Amino acid sequence: MMSPVLVASGVSVVHRTGAGDVTALADASLSLHPGEFVALVGPSGAGKTTLLHALGGIQPVTTGSVTIGDVEMTSASESVIDRVRREEIGFVFQSFGLIGALSARENIELPLRMRKSDAATRDREVTRLLERVGLGSHGSQRPAELSGGQQQRVGIARALAGSPRILLADEPTGQLDSHTAEAMLGLIESIAREENLAVLLSTHDPSVVQRADRVLHIVDGVLRAA
Repeated sequence: MMSPVLVASGVSVVHRTGAGDVTALADASLSLHPGEFVALVGPSGAGKTTLLHALGGIQPVTTGSVTIGDVEMTSASESVIDRVRREEIGFVFQSFGLIGALSARENIELPLRMRKSDAATRDREVTRLLERVGLGSHGSQRPAELSGGQQQRVGIARALAGSPRILLADEPTGQLDSHTAEAMLGLIESIAREENLAVLLSTHDPSVVQRADRVLHIVDGVLRAA
């Protein structure tokens, strides 16, 4: 097996409140490898989103370490963390997270603008991604003009802009009907295989488990393998 692109070791997230400490994540360890599709399963409030945010550099960790490539994220400067998030990680959200005033093409283009890619490169990449997710003729439409499944396809394309090595997907089928959700899962799985992405997808959907190479369970902030 290829070397992991992400390694988390003993990661804990503790929120300090007036009523005392609340442990959202307790001593979680995992690794993600190129081309594998890993499912993260657990009830609402179990810590799935906290884990994804900790791995992606969105949520600071209380103890432990997260290493992406050769960068130890938990001790890196904010500028380095921002760079790794832009260049190495794509995020897909349950709520789609699209900007309503922008077209599908413009939403997908945003990460490329943040990377300061030139206009010709951006245009080629956005066109490729729209085709990749089956929306080649929908680039000029705004989110409100698209179905839920189409909006999530735009979200996936945006997450892939700039060719990240890791895709973190937080309940990406949660707002979709079963038929559309199955299509989204198939798309994410095929992208993981074909583009050699490491995918960690949190879900309540049992059909994800059937597709996954590995299944991780999280309950009350405690992570374990299936």
